Amino acid sequence: MTGAGWRARAAWLAVMGVLTGGCTACSGGGGGGGTEPPPPPPPPPPPVCTFSNPLGAGADPWVVRDGGFYYLIQSRDDGIWINRSTTLTGVTTATGTRIWAAPDTGWNHTNVWAPELHHIDGRWYVYYAAGRSGPPYIYQRAGVLQSAGDDPLGAYADRGMLYTGNGGAASGGENVWAIDLTVGRVGAELYAVWSGWQANAGTDRTPQHLYAAHMSNPYTVDGARVKISSPVESWERGTDLDLQEGPEFLTHGGQTMIVYSTRESWLPDYRLGLLKLTGANPLDPASWTKTGPVFQASGTVYGPGHASFTTSPDGTQNWIVYHAKTGAAPGWDRVIRTQSFTWNADNTPNFGTPVASGQQISRPAGECSG
Repeated sequence: MTGAGWRARAAWLAVMGVLTGGCTACSGGGGGGGTEPPPPPPPPPPPVCTFSNPLGAGADPWVVRDGGFYYLIQSRDDGIWINRSTTLTGVTTATGTRIWAAPDTGWNHTNVWAPELHHIDGRWYVYYAAGRSGPPYIYQRAGVLQSAGDDPLGAYADRGMLYTGNGGAASGGENVWAIDLTVGRVGAELYAVWSGWQANAGTDRTPQHLYAAHMSNPYTVDGARVKISSPVESWERGTDLDLQEGPEFLTHGGQTMIVYSTRESWLPDYRLGLLKLTGANPLDPASWTKTGPVFQASGTVYGPGHASFTTSPDGTQNWIVYHAKTGAAPGWDRVIRTQSFTWNADNTPNFGTPVASGQQISRPAGECSG
C-alpha cells in the first residue's frame, strides 16, 4: 500500500474511533449496545402525619363536619365567612366564602360575633350575635340566618332577631342582651342556650349567665327563658367580672352536656366548665349538675375557651377546636387550636391539658394517607 493509502486508512480509523468511543469492537453482537438507561425516579416523600398548634389566627371557632368536608365559620369585617376544607388541620388556611354581610342600618349592622353553623332538618342555620355601635357593647342580640337549600356555602335569608327576653315572645317584652346562642335537641325537642344578662344595662361590665328556652322551629324561640346556670363557683369567679358564655351542646353515650366558657375572656385564666343534664327537664335549673374546670391554661397556652367539637375523618376520634390567647397580657389577640380528647367512664369528656405550641402531634385519624 502506498504512503498515501496508509495515510487515508489511518484517517478513516481515527474517525471511526471518535464515533465509537474508541471501541471498534462495540458494534455488532459482541458489545453492550447503546447508552445506559436513566435511573428510576426517587420515591415520593412520605406523607406528613403530624402538625402543631396553633392552626392560625382567629377566635370563637365553630367547626362542623359534613359530607367529607370540614366547615369553619367565622365573623370578620361585619360579615360571616365559611372556610371549607377536606382536613381539620387545614380549616384556617382554606379559602373562605362570605355568606352574609351585615346591613348598613338596623339592629345587626355591626359587631358581628361568634357565628355557629347547624344543619337541621335539611337546611343550614347560622346563629350569631350583632348589635349597634360600641364600646360599650350593650346592644348585642341574637340573630339567625336560614339557607336557601342544602348547601352551606349557598344563599341565606335573614330570619331576624331571636327572642331572648322574659316571658316568651308572645308576651311582647323587650329583648335582653344575648350572645353566643347555640341550639341542640334533647329528645325530640329543640332548645336554644345562650349567654345573657338578667336585664339590659348601660355598661358591658355586667355579669353573664346561661339561659335556655324552647324553640318551635330553628328560627323561633317560643318559650320563656330560664336561667340554668350562674358563675357562682370559686373556679368561675373572675377578678374583674363574673361571666359564663360560649355554651355548646355535647352528647355521648346517651348523656347530654353543655360545655361553656367562664372567667374573663381577655385574661389568661379563661377556661371551660361543664353542665351535665341529670334531670328530666332541661329548662329546670335543678336538672343540671356543674363540674369544672374541665379545660384550663397550661404552660404558655393561655385562656383556652369557646370550644366546638368534631370528629376525625374516619370517625374514630373526637376533637376539640378552641381558641386561646397569644400571651398572658390582657387582651383579645387569639389563635385557633385543636387536639383530640377521650371520654371518662361517666360519658363526660376528658380534654386533658392544652398541647404546647409547636409540639408535633398526630393528625386526625384518616387525614394522613399514603
